[in-house]
Amino acid sequence: MNESESSATEPTPSNAPAASAPESTSAAPSPDLTAQLVAAKKEAADNYDRYVRSVADMDNFRRRTVREKEELRQFASSKVLEDLLPVLDNLSLGLAAAKAPNADLKTLVGGIGMVAEQLKTSLASHGLKEINPLGQPFDPNLHEAISQQPSADIADGSVITVVRTGYSLNGRLLRPASVIVSTGVASAEAQA
Repeated sequence: MNESESSATEPTPSNAPAASAPESTSAAPSPDLTAQLVAAKKEAADNYDRYVRSVADMDNFRRRTVREKEELRQFASSKVLEDLLPVLDNLSLGLAAAKAPNADLKTLVGGIGMVAEQLKTSLASHGLKEINPLGQPFDPNLHEAISQQPSADIADGSVITVVRTGYSLNGRLLRPASVIVSTGVASAEAQA
């Protein structure tokens, strides 16, 4: 083998740097990728800041809502109580008049009746409605039957007597009316 043949098969030093050239270009990031990375980090930091602020706002909202709900619960009845204060004043005046040595019973009864009407009017202005079903058909949704009684005047299944008046507040039942219900005309067997 001669020298010229062996030199052709061996790699020359000029071939070696050509193979390592692509590695050097991929190791150094381009300025465009660096700018994109910086922009993405800034956007991530901004999003995290907005997230932290949103969580803090939500916590503040929850605390404020709980505080407002508690205040509402504490002072919700203030308007009703303001309307009832004149009724209390009139009851005090009625008691003072009853203690007088020359108190007239008829006048006292009339005064107490007026105070009762004033109380009913005050409560009705806040949505309280009386349930007084005398002579009406029995309704188990609004009435509580405590007894049954025969009656020649009142139809079977209707209310004869209201023992305790019921009340509803804005359409919601607070207390059913306690009533005695008619069984109709008494039969001859029941009378014997």
